[in-house]
Amino acid sequence: MTIKINRDLCCYCGGCSAVCPKNALELKDTWLYFEENLCVKCGNCVKVCPVNALEVKT
Repeated sequence: MTIKINRDLCCYCGGCSAVCPKNALELKDTWLYFEENLCVKCGNCVKVCPVNALEVKT
């Protein structure tokens, strides 16, 4: 299971990185980075995304 980022939809608001308990998502220079090895698959980022740019892939 992993998180997929749709960069065409992402508005780079930083909401997902703010709720990530392990800092697996980081917003740098208007680009969202994802560190899969840090992700605990809680789904918090998917729930808070206002534009549905994130999804859990199995």
